[in-house]
Amino acid sequence: MAQHSLQIAVLGVSGRMGRALLTAIDEAPGTKLGGALASANSRWLGKDASDAGGGPQRNVTVEADPAAALRNAQVAIDFTLPEATAANLAACVASHCPIVIGTTGHSEAVRAQIAAAAHSIPIVMAPNMSLGVNLLLKLVELAASKLDADYDIEVFEAHHRNKKDAPSGTALALGAAAADGRDVKLADAAEYSRHGNTGARQRGSIGFSVFRGGDVVGDHTVTFAGIGERIELTHRASDRLAFARGAVKAAQWLVGKSPGLYSMQDVLGL
Repeated sequence: MAQHSLQIAVLGVSGRMGRALLTAIDEAPGTKLGGALASANSRWLGKDASDAGGGPQRNVTVEADPAAALRNAQVAIDFTLPEATAANLAACVASHCPIVIGTTGHSEAVRAQIAAAAHSIPIVMAPNMSLGVNLLLKLVELAASKLDADYDIEVFEAHHRNKKDAPSGTALALGAAAADGRDVKLADAAEYSRHGNTGARQRGSIGFSVFRGGDVVGDHTVTFAGIGERIELTHRASDRLAFARGAVKAAQWLVGKSPGLYSMQDVLGL
């Protein structure tokens, strides 16, 4: 008996990650594009998804309405803007469609909506979908648990000039992993800005440094700086396909799961 392909809706099909997701779906066995969403003012509305994202003709029309984009989908992947997540999430709940959320920069109100929706549908939410970054999160937590506050922790991240939120969701997750390793709360230890006469660094603080420029896909380094030595744990992404492949893997894993809020650590069994 022929096996049917998993129909995946891409929410945010005309963006950088949307285009990468089309490629990742094409190359993943047993998956197929099942829906496509773009913003209400997109020039791609009403056209084939391939016009927006490249590749072969897919016979999937780009929609502005999330419900229409989900009509034939078994699972959705959201890489839009944080202000679009609430409407996309509501449509998924209404259609009982699992969703993978890779969008970052959500407000506390939207995060609460995501948590509430997870009582109705399975959701994978992660600031970064790559295997390498999720391994890095574990390594950072381990290092922080073994190195005391004599080692200052600094999280550096670099992204392209068009990224709107800072620090990146991945940088914040790395900071949280370090805080977990030290058994402290990131909110109590984080140091996000430095300007003027800031005084000496606070013992035990977790600092963040941000770079924006060019077309950097995503670099993250966590430094543990002691007296006489430094340990640096780094992940560099050179192609958005690394994130897109992880998101497709998450979508495949999510189908059939019970309602709940899952992470990429769950997907990868870390």
